[in-house]
Amino acid sequence: MSSAGGPQQWLFDSWSHFYDLEWVQRAVYRPEQDAVLAVLESGPRGRVLDLGCGTGQLAHRLRRRGARVVGCDFSRGMLGAARARDRRVAWVQADALHLPFAAAAFDAVVSTQAFHWFPDQAAALREIARVLRPGGVFVLTVVRPALTSLGWIMEAGARVLSQPFHWPDAAELARQAARAGLRIEHEERLFRLPGALLLPPVLTVARRTPVRARRTA
Repeated sequence: MSSAGGPQQWLFDSWSHFYDLEWVQRAVYRPEQDAVLAVLESGPRGRVLDLGCGTGQLAHRLRRRGARVVGCDFSRGMLGAARARDRRVAWVQADALHLPFAAAAFDAVVSTQAFHWFPDQAAALREIARVLRPGGVFVLTVVRPALTSLGWIMEAGARVLSQPFHWPDAAELARQAARAGLRIEHEERLFRLPGALLLPPVLTVARRTPVRARRTA
């Protein structure tokens, strides 16, 4: 499901037929998934939400490493492929701006190559912070183009297809994360081919800041 002004499901339902091609995984998704797994290797192995899970490649790998995983996507096509991959993961169709989970339900939230499609990224960050327990970790990968003009070109192309699309820069992401209650602890560029120089993905690790108790008189 999608919010008004959000991405159209047909694009992702169609892409689900190509998402699992080996060359696509090796070139686009696997380097980022490997980096996310490395972050969580010494971190939380409890309940993990894979937000924008696609066909469930990362969620499946997380589950095999001992996490209790919920995979969330708004595309029926993506989730159909994910369910066929792993019946032991809980797959949920939902909008990133209105997550159907209780507050503090997860020890970690991960999102790879999905955040730029969220029509209201500030609202998505607030939802991510809401479903994370205090101290929980958010691990994000998103492209940060070397040339700002490349981002503008991609956004213009997406508008032609009636799709939201935005790659936030470091300052914008940090500002929105802080307002949502997430503190960025680490960022690093990831190497992948093609696009290593012009379209490098960036790994961001943020933590849910503890909720301060109100002072009583």
